[in-house]
Amino acid sequence: MTPPDTRLGLRFQADESPSYPVSFGLAFQYVLLNIAGIVITVAIVVRAGGGSESYLTWAAFAVLIVCGISTLIQARPIAGRIGAGYILLMGTSGVFIAVSVAALERGGPALLATLIVASSLCQFLISSHLSLLRRIITPTVAGTVIMLIAVTVMPIGFDLLFQAPEGAAPAAAPLTALATIVITIVIVLRARGALRLWGSVIGAVGGCLVAAAYGIYDMGIVGDAQWFGVPAGGWPGFDLSLSPAFWAMLPAFIFVTLVGAIETIGDGMAIQRVSWRKRRATDFRAVQGAVAADGVGNLLSGLLATVPNTTYSNSVSIVEITGIAARRVGVCIGLTFIALAFFPKATAVLLAIPNPVVGAYIIVLIAILFVLGLEMVTQDGIDYRKATIIGVSFWIGAGFQSGQIPSEYFGWAGQLLENGMTSGGLIAILLSAFMELTGPRRRRMETKLNVGAQPKIQTFLEEFGARSGLGDDLVHRMSLAAEETLLVLLDEIAEDDALGTRRLRVTARAEGGGAELEFLAAAGEGNIEDRMAFVGGSVTEVPVEHDFSLRLLRHIATSVRHQKYHDTDIVTVRVDPVGAS
Repeated sequence: MTPPDTRLGLRFQADESPSYPVSFGLAFQYVLLNIAGIVITVAIVVRAGGGSESYLTWAAFAVLIVCGISTLIQARPIAGRIGAGYILLMGTSGVFIAVSVAALERGGPALLATLIVASSLCQFLISSHLSLLRRIITPTVAGTVIMLIAVTVMPIGFDLLFQAPEGAAPAAAPLTALATIVITIVIVLRARGALRLWGSVIGAVGGCLVAAAYGIYDMGIVGDAQWFGVPAGGWPGFDLSLSPAFWAMLPAFIFVTLVGAIETIGDGMAIQRVSWRKRRATDFRAVQGAVAADGVGNLLSGLLATVPNTTYSNSVSIVEITGIAARRVGVCIGLTFIALAFFPKATAVLLAIPNPVVGAYIIVLIAILFVLGLEMVTQDGIDYRKATIIGVSFWIGAGFQSGQIPSEYFGWAGQLLENGMTSGGLIAILLSAFMELTGPRRRRMETKLNVGAQPKIQTFLEEFGARSGLGDDLVHRMSLAAEETLLVLLDEIAEDDALGTRRLRVTARAEGGGAELEFLAAAGEGNIEDRMAFVGGSVTEVPVEHDFSLRLLRHIATSVRHQKYHDTDIVTVRVDPVGAS
């Protein structure tokens, strides 16, 4: 029987390397799906903001360069800290449309470039201090945001299904979309081996053939495009005057940058769930890297004066469908984007794909993404508090997105809140912050991370238990759990002395009749959750000596969660009274 924590059908996990033909073939699928939206978003912003055609040409060229470079960085991190190390395609961010248009109207492309550079610095700050946000931006919040991405994007997919040129047959658009969806779903559900990898491309080709039969595949775009070219001008430079318009727009840019960072955090967590055959605990170092790479992408967007980018969540869906999570594919995606920037005719072939085909693509992939978000919010179980945060946030986001909650009642913030991901994500953050601020008081102590810390922790927990009215049995079990956690942390860092003497902070909080202990220390290389899963496996496995502490901790604690950040380990241990559910 296959273990429940093993992902079936994953042909290549993140650290494996498929052949280059397969890698570039999959890269083509990613590009095929996303390039139209990437370039069209730029066109919407520039034209709505009154930008010139020369600037539009430059912005479209620059955005492909930026997307290619930032996707490369996501797949192959720089200095081990900038980039996730997974397939995370980067593309233009829809949440920036409203503020980018406003910036173009107030000060032109130069003001837009300056605002993007300034706001991008916030993402580096979020990345380096992500551990401080751990109680607010939780898997519940990140998963809810991913579910809301479906609410935000699905209406676009449905609209595209029925868009066809004037004079086309009434059945042209719906039959084209139907052919794309049916072919894609049949291959995804029933195909095996290599054929499964090409399901999305085969579905798109089938849809394009139906579109060509109805005469709605526009080859004129391809014929008019040049084979090779680079814009001769169009870069506007920067507005360094720091005018009142800059200061008026900066808070809005910082806010939408935060929203984009939350989406990236969710994507960085979700991509890890589908990129390994054996389920692993989330590595928050990779999430930090994803946010930092997002910041690099936005910084480059500002320097080149084009629309900011973010991670595209359908990367997770495509990995789920194709079964290939190899980093090499991410590298090939980045190289393909950069190459296409210099070959307008190749870009035109993709841009000519009819809207019904693109809409069908979106529906299949975003439907899968919604379920992955649902899986994320349920990974640690759901109680009534989490259910309230998820349900209220999701439906408020859906209400704003559908227009059932009128955004014009919210003044200047209305344009931001009408995006369901923004409004719902903000509600999820506020509710999580409310839960944290109104929860039982946390008590803490600090000491050096060494064996001598155990008596101090013992005394601290006895005093905490007495103040909180906890029973002697529960305090004893807390002390045992703390002792074993300390031993495991010491083992984690035993082979790494690069950071010198470490500090250990222990935090305790009584809640629901039990207690939650948090241990914050310098980072090691392993993950306690993964090691606990190992020692809890088959009885034929031979445990090593230090796994005794893990087995004892597994027996004492109700739950153990290990969050790894750069230079920081955070282990959260929940201990409940004996017999508690």
